[in-house]
Amino acid sequence: MKSSVGWTWHLLAGVALAFLLGMHMFIMHLDDVFKFAGVDTTRAVSFAAVVDRGRQVSFMVSYVLLLAAALYHGLYGLRTVIFELTLAPRVEKMITMLFFVIGMALFVYGTVVAVSAYRA
Repeated sequence: MKSSVGWTWHLLAGVALAFLLGMHMFIMHLDDVFKFAGVDTTRAVSFAAVVDRGRQVSFMVSYVLLLAAALYHGLYGLRTVIFELTLAPRVEKMITMLFFVIGMALFVYGTVVAVSAYRA
């Protein structure tokens, strides 16, 4: 039961990643589509545009959500692959705790960066 909840979150994080990365690709890399529609996006990757986006609440929230989904999906997936080696339960517990600590540290660091960019 416990692993099915983790797997469900893993799948939901994958769906969130597909949506958020799709939005990212659409905004950052589909200049031709926007130009066809008459919108100029040539400055989307300039430093000033990146700073401007970082100061918008919607982008800050999307960055934090993307970070959370990517970390959970990646670390849970790697944990699942490692557990295929049929390790001892004590080692599996240590790996789970290690990935939890690494994930939380990276999430806190990334969130602090996103919020700092928003406040700058």
